[in-house]
Amino acid sequence: MSTKHAPRAPHQGAGASLAEHMKDPAYSAFLLLRTVFTIAPILFGLDKFLNWLPEQHWNMYLATWIDNLLPGTATQVMYLVGVIEIVAGVLVAVAPRIGGWVVAAWLAGIIVNLVTGPGFYDVALRDFGLLVGAVALARLAQGVHDGAIGGSHARA
Repeated sequence: MSTKHAPRAPHQGAGASLAEHMKDPAYSAFLLLRTVFTIAPILFGLDKFLNWLPEQHWNMYLATWIDNLLPGTATQVMYLVGVIEIVAGVLVAVAPRIGGWVVAAWLAGIIVNLVTGPGFYDVALRDFGLLVGAVALARLAQGVHDGAIGGSHARA
């Protein structure tokens, strides 16, 4: 059985260093997005428990209909949100081909929440940009996994 591989630039051979791989714009974009979409969800998830960031409580971002749909208090729902965000960040770190799509889906849910409830349209627009970035991460991760991006340095 014959397998076709994407052509590789000369600097992407099996013995290439990370510095050589970073010359590939797609690979450096992959690493940047993987890093950001690992760290940001984990920090936002932890913040649901520690309240470092918002001037007000996270509950203000929760649509009433979602709060009414789920059991428990709004604070308990936000704790669940925090756990999901932490898991999503870890998933991006260990399996970005899957984690990128999970983060994109999670962001889509956040956008629905924001536009159907509290009306934070500016935050929803920002999260749409993040959703596009998460999709780009998932696509780049597939290219890294297939060896079309970054050579054989690391599988995503």
